[in-house]
Amino acid sequence: MEANNPNSFGHLLPDQFDRIAAYFDTHLELIGDIREIYNSRAALEREYAAKLQTLVRKAADKKAKMEQNIAVGTDPSKSWDINTLKSNTLNAAYDEIINSISSTAEDHLGIADAVTSQVVEVLRVVERKNEEAKKKEMAFFGKLLQDRDRTYNDRLKNKQKYDDDCLEVEAFRQKQGRTTDDKHAERAAKQAEQQRNDMLNSKNVYLISIAIANQAKARFYSSDLPRLEDEFQGLQTRLVQRLTKILLHCQQLQQGHLDSLKSRVAAVETRLNAVNPAQDEALFATHNARPFTAPSDWKFEPCSGHYDTDAMSIDPVPKVFIQNKLRKCKEKLQELQPIITSQKGEAAQTVRSIENYRPDHSVGTVDDLTDRFLEAQHQLSLYLTSEHILKVEIETIVAAVGADEGGAESSSIQELLILHSDPVWLLQATMSSVSSRVQPPTASSFVKEPHSDEVSIAESHPTARVLFSFKASSEFELAVREGQIVHVVEEDDGSGWVKVMDDGGETGLVPATYIEETDAVPAPGPASAPTPGRAQQGSGEQVRALYPYQAQGADEISLKEGDILELSSGLHGGKNYGEGWWEVGE
Repeated sequence: MEANNPNSFGHLLPDQFDRIAAYFDTHLELIGDIREIYNSRAALEREYAAKLQTLVRKAADKKAKMEQNIAVGTDPSKSWDINTLKSNTLNAAYDEIINSISSTAEDHLGIADAVTSQVVEVLRVVERKNEEAKKKEMAFFGKLLQDRDRTYNDRLKNKQKYDDDCLEVEAFRQKQGRTTDDKHAERAAKQAEQQRNDMLNSKNVYLISIAIANQAKARFYSSDLPRLEDEFQGLQTRLVQRLTKILLHCQQLQQGHLDSLKSRVAAVETRLNAVNPAQDEALFATHNARPFTAPSDWKFEPCSGHYDTDAMSIDPVPKVFIQNKLRKCKEKLQELQPIITSQKGEAAQTVRSIENYRPDHSVGTVDDLTDRFLEAQHQLSLYLTSEHILKVEIETIVAAVGADEGGAESSSIQELLILHSDPVWLLQATMSSVSSRVQPPTASSFVKEPHSDEVSIAESHPTARVLFSFKASSEFELAVREGQIVHVVEEDDGSGWVKVMDDGGETGLVPATYIEETDAVPAPGPASAPTPGRAQQGSGEQVRALYPYQAQGADEISLKEGDILELSSGLHGGKNYGEGWWEVGE
């Protein structure tokens, strides 16, 4: 909305959100002071001119104390003098108001009642509405910081995980070099390969987290923060414009009631008409400009105990891992883009409404428009952040693997990667000829839906408390209210969204930072090894083994490359058996 403003705070005052907020607070305080002046004036006019002069002196003293804050802010970076303060149009108008009040000692009850109902109360509403808008801006600023810092922390966690895996690989390699017993050589070799693959996966995740953190940092300083500062500037501009119009209306009341003071009221009116928010904001920006340099990008840091480069691993197993991630990201991006398009249209509509608004002394219209605009902009910002994260992941992975996305989906074939702490194997699921065609994906960041025959998903998923109310803006989202208890169906996968279910069984997405988990309920089924005796009748869905596998116990089966097996049925059978394991029918 501030794109055409040459005095854009987002452009002229980078990374000075707190000072802009303090500048806005000063103007809110000014509104309170002006409101108090007129409220007190209405009472004083009932007591005639003697006490009115006392009010003028008090107002002048208060103005003298905050005159600097109104013109150049609380902590200017440039020297100023009295002429600087006088060049502030709002400050000059305030001077004229005080002078005008000193000339109205003969006002009577009629003007006192008019000022109370049409000026004092309107200013009170304006002050309250703008204070609420400011709180929303401050809360969203905190959320942007939290989201940015979360990506920073993810990078650090992934770096630590990568370092630990590298050290484990090196430690096992040294231990293996000292071993002369060939009895367990094959098992040790498999374990070494598994540890290496885990390390390479950790490396790839670390590289991706670096790209995401860099993108989050760049977006925060080049887009999110400047836009938020411009939003605050928009609030500031409209606040001053409305204050000006309300005070002009007050002067018109005085002019109509006191012909003898028309000349003085006209002087105040001239000053108020000269109030120029852009000029005052330019003065503030000039006296608060400070050097700013954006932080440098992060780069890959190899483990001190393991030689490595910043090239992403495209060995067979890690390559399949990132190919699956690539396909998932593309699906999410495809589902997210229509939502973004819709949200952009909504935001553009509210922008046009605000731009067409002409400030007046009434209450309501611009406040509703501002609320809708800020809500639409904040939602769009969250969607765009998710889109940028997905694009960075896609670009990072494509730069490593090119156009090779692995196995393609059709109406009868779907490739799935199954990872476990011991074996690493890839199965190709082939639907039987009688099965229906594969359905398209539903929502971004949104993996498979819970099974309809599950009795109570709340028994197998952790609960969380909603920190902030959230309104759903698409069919993929779920509206929640502050304090509500929900069940986490799908954790945040890096997109900033979490899939939850309410007590009514409705599921959908909410921002990850809008909730906090209250406890953790372990997911059903084993996480590492299956248990025997669970095979059920066939489900009709067949899978083909892509790699050979040797059974490690009586509850497992050996596979040869190309073997065709039928998955078992049931709530906890087949693909639902456990993390990293599928169950086949007997």
